[in-house]
Amino acid sequence: MSLQPILDHLEIKINRYEPLHGGDINDAYCLYGDHEKYFLKVNSANRYPGMFEKESRGLTALANHLPALVIPRAIQNGAVGQHQYLLLQWIEKGTPGKDFWESFGRSLALMHLQGQAYFGWEEDNYIGSLQQNNSRHSEWHNFFSECRILPLAKILFDTGVFSKRDLTEAESFCKHSNRWFPTEPPALLHGDLWSGNYMVSSTGYAGVYDPAVYFGHREMDIGMTKLFGGFDQRFYGAYQEIYSMEQNWIQRLSITQLYPLLVHAVLFGGHYVSSTKEIIKQFSG
Repeated sequence: MSLQPILDHLEIKINRYEPLHGGDINDAYCLYGDHEKYFLKVNSANRYPGMFEKESRGLTALANHLPALVIPRAIQNGAVGQHQYLLLQWIEKGTPGKDFWESFGRSLALMHLQGQAYFGWEEDNYIGSLQQNNSRHSEWHNFFSECRILPLAKILFDTGVFSKRDLTEAESFCKHSNRWFPTEPPALLHGDLWSGNYMVSSTGYAGVYDPAVYFGHREMDIGMTKLFGGFDQRFYGAYQEIYSMEQNWIQRLSITQLYPLLVHAVLFGGHYVSSTKEIIKQFSG
């Protein structure tokens, strides 16, 4: 595609741009203005309707609740023809400060401590390229079952990846979901907080991005940080000093990781499918 129509649509002057690599869903670019750099994401408006508007609002929510971290400011979003775009503040890479992980852990704990009124969000949004149901609920176990686990289990069944028995076990898993999680108020979650969605900024502190925000149980964010390599132990120690985890949270990790693993099973298949089946079978009885 030609980027020029989108550049013409922007409210800032761009002198040149360079394509960036690494995105599965989006084309990404570094834009150069007179005195500043910007990050531009572009994808299909038809395939992912409203994605960047929703992401912009998610970033704003995080910025309002994570003042100690670097959250890219959403400058402009819109659509040109069949493409939509999101223009973001550029975050320059740096080297970690001596308390990088401690600051990161404390900041997330302080955000989670700010109790919210319900489970869900003001709108549905996306996790990766999948739409995420954020219907409001008063009970976490109902939200977890109806908006997180069952919709993806049904997609896997409808596409022939899950058998009827697998789906029945997922339904049984959800019937027991009120047993597992300690009762806590809803917390604002990043929603997709794995190692690929943070960086060391030029301030020496964490910059986070690509959120899939909602009000949920905080252990969902913690479980996500433990996937795909995990965070430094100093992160968890600092988190616990601010907002101590409830008893047996380590034993609940696989439960909190089931949702992102189901997302990966839908998108990528492979070993993610067997991982989800194992967790469901373990806790469905």
